[in-house]
Amino acid sequence: MDFSFLFKYAGYFARGAGVTIYLSFFTVLFGTFLGFILALMKLSPIKPLKWFASGYVEFIRGTPLLVQVLIIYYGLPMFTPWDLPDKVAGILALSINSAAYMAEIFRAGIENIDKGQTEAARSLGMSKSLTMRLIILPQAIKNILPALGNEFIVVIKESSIVMFIGISELMYNAQIVKSKTFQAFEPFFFAALVYFVITFSLSRLLARFERRLKVSD
Repeated sequence: MDFSFLFKYAGYFARGAGVTIYLSFFTVLFGTFLGFILALMKLSPIKPLKWFASGYVEFIRGTPLLVQVLIIYYGLPMFTPWDLPDKVAGILALSINSAAYMAEIFRAGIENIDKGQTEAARSLGMSKSLTMRLIILPQAIKNILPALGNEFIVVIKESSIVMFIGISELMYNAQIVKSKTFQAFEPFFFAALVYFVITFSLSRLLARFERRLKVSD
């Protein structure tokens, strides 16, 4: 294998990795927020909210991410006055997709908390929102932290799909290096190593954070 191209094109991979991390960070941020709202809607006694959230989750999880990205990028400007920049469209599409999985993670975490704790809090005069904020959510988040970390790692890898709408993330830049060097294997292999370094570093940070939470318990 010949990796001599890195002396000339290492900047492409560095910039691509930066864009990948940027996209993934905001996707997880917005996806977590939207997923939490959807989880509360699914747990709501108001049936229209529950039906909407359930339908959203089933539809998003039942359709390919690439199709969702293309619909947001090409379809949204056709039906709305918004002509979104490519990165905004990519983050929006990835967030919409991630939110469906985040919603199920949050829902499962909340439902796994012993209902006796909710009943005890309500018997002490705490409101439903206060019980959720002070009693249920802290325990649920601690329980679902590994799943949230896994979703972050999945988002980092799936962000490569936005190369199809021209966003110069890691895989897009690896494709450019391939076309410039006429080497098909080495640029993609090096991109895979960069993905591994990012995801492995993140998984180690999350594992360390989980250990600190256990110590605090």
